[in-house]
Amino acid sequence: MEWLRFAKEYVASPKLVGGFAPSSRRLGEVVTETAGVRDAEVVVEFGPGTGVFTEIIARKVKADSKFVAIEIREDFVKAVRERCPGVDVVHGSAADARGILEGMGLDGCDCIVSGLPFALFEDELQDAILDAAQDVLTPGGVFVTFTYFLAHRLPRGKKLQRKLEQRFGNVETTPVVWLNVFPAFAYRTVKEKGVS
Repeated sequence: MEWLRFAKEYVASPKLVGGFAPSSRRLGEVVTETAGVRDAEVVVEFGPGTGVFTEIIARKVKADSKFVAIEIREDFVKAVRERCPGVDVVHGSAADARGILEGMGLDGCDCIVSGLPFALFEDELQDAILDAAQDVLTPGGVFVTFTYFLAHRLPRGKKLQRKLEQRFGNVETTPVVWLNVFPAFAYRTVKEKGVS
């Protein structure tokens, strides 16, 4: 059922969904461990899709941590709320993260997990979301996103890595998760301390 819902949303809006199948649990484990969600006080997820990463994050976060997922597709919002009833799932754009968090009484976060298909976005949207991520992260906060193994070698994939480097400096990568449709790996960046 999850695959069917994901495929339907992909056909309707391929540039917003980014793939015809949800990410694997193995990729979700790698991404969430790389992000350090277990130690975070406030975790934000950009683009939970059908909730594969959301479910893993909800299982790993501390009981007193705050976890907010931001999803632009209404069908996915409904799916994630059904799948993860204890998670605050907001219908909106990751580019509006500052306003969303402030509306919840939060002044920032120390961890962002992104499942967004950045390589498919136009430059303006990429920039708006990455700027929002940098803005809401507290100094020392971690931003993690994944990319498909083949996509990172294409011009748009290389451009995304440069944009991450421009905003965050050092960009680390995880090993490739081969058990995913398609094989993927994660980028990990940290907001420099002293940068507000």
